[in-house]
Formats: sequence, C-alpha cells, structure tokens
Amino acid sequence: MRNDIRSLRTDRQLSQQQLAEAMDVSRQTINSIEKERYTPSLPLAMALARFFGQTVEEVFHVDGDE
Repeated sequence: MRNDIRSLRTDRQLSQQQLAEAMDVSRQTINSIEKERYTPSLPLAMALARFFGQTVEEVFHVDGDE
C-alpha cells in the first residue's frame, strides 16, 4: 500500500522523530511506514491522516489507486 506520509511530513518540516512522538510510536515505525515496509493499523492510519488534515483515502493508496 502506497502512502504520502514522507511528503506530508517533510512539507511540514517535521523529523521522523517528531512525527513519531506526536503519534506515540517509534521513529522506526514511521520509517517503515514511509518505506512501505509496514502498513499501519487502522487507528494509526486514521491518526496520521487526522494529524495532516486529510482523509485516510487521501494519505494511503491501494496499489493502482492514485
């Protein structure tokens, strides 16, 4: 599943650590999500989307979706 977490984070000039602290997860979790090695749980996906003022569907893309 593709996602826009890295671009959303960097657009706001946040480090992975800062985003991780805001989400109450490890920096490694954010890194894995950004590298698309880990698909977050629904509550975490919702929290990330809410944090960036977007819907889950705007942030996370099923393969083939834009």
